[in-house]
Amino acid sequence: MNNFIFSVNVTLPIFIVILLGCVLKSLKLINDNFVSVTNKYVFRVALPVLLFNDIATSDILSQAKGNFVLFCMLCTIAMFLIVWLFAFLFLKDKSMVGAFAQAASRGSAAILGVAFVENICGNAGMAPLMIVSAVPLFNIFSVIILTFSSEMGKNLSEMGKKSSVRGDGAVKEETKRGVAEEDKKEKDAAARDRKKTIKKALVNILKNPIIIGIVLGIPFAWFKIKIPVMPSRVIDYIGRTATPMALIAIGGGFNKKEALSRLKPAVGASLVKLVVLPMVFLPIAVKMKFASSEMVAILIMLASPTTVSAYVMAKEMDNDCILTSNAIMLTTLFSSVSLTFWIYLLRSMGII
Repeated sequence: MNNFIFSVNVTLPIFIVILLGCVLKSLKLINDNFVSVTNKYVFRVALPVLLFNDIATSDILSQAKGNFVLFCMLCTIAMFLIVWLFAFLFLKDKSMVGAFAQAASRGSAAILGVAFVENICGNAGMAPLMIVSAVPLFNIFSVIILTFSSEMGKNLSEMGKKSSVRGDGAVKEETKRGVAEEDKKEKDAAARDRKKTIKKALVNILKNPIIIGIVLGIPFAWFKIKIPVMPSRVIDYIGRTATPMALIAIGGGFNKKEALSRLKPAVGASLVKLVVLPMVFLPIAVKMKFASSEMVAILIMLASPTTVSAYVMAKEMDNDCILTSNAIMLTTLFSSVSLTFWIYLLRSMGII
């Protein structure tokens, strides 16, 4: 019961702040411009600073365990790739692929991880090490997936326009040679588009503010560089604005009609995030006989609700932010129940 109450106390305030954004928008205290500017601020300033602070103040060397770090990294890679492939194969609307894959894979480990592990284990345990192992990969794979999916959406839109201009009877009038030449041109164009997309993905990774924040934080953690008091407080103040402002922006950007049109894929992404991923990967972790604090950190990595930053990235990278916001709200609302179930199951088995 205590774990359920804790889960509610952690997740319900997040949901309430999202609702606050909806109320403020309906009262016209905030508008679409506020939402747009807030998203940019969170994506380019507050969230990178928050992640920098989380990484820079963690103690990597004293906690580092090779098998745990390797598991977190391989697990993260596997779940992103599997969910991305699943979304590509089964979603009819390919413009939703990136948003679905990110929402179903990317949990709020950095925001909720330490607090949850401290409540169960009495200290931060392996949460900071899990964050260092998994969160950079969360962001890298999100950038790659969102970049490719954004380009895919644009290409499909262009193909639709070409096909509507061409008409059904045009093919009958073309010679076989003409068709072959056109096919060759299309293949060459597709190859150039693929190269361009890969290059853009690499550039986006290098230029992504969130990736930069994480990379800058690693040397501070690795070499135990202590940040002076004054800049440390400034960094802390800025980082703390990330979550509340992102939540208000989610609520302010909520559109009931658009949300209902994407409810089905959002429910699917939520089920994958809260149920399917832990059901697939937790048994593997159990067989590897990780310690109690390590198992709790792995559970948070797999089964925590979709992170708020997923919405910001989807919005800023021209992906389906409505589907993402739906998934955030659904996973936040139901994670108190699902996390409690997983904790109860692991405790009843004597694992944590």
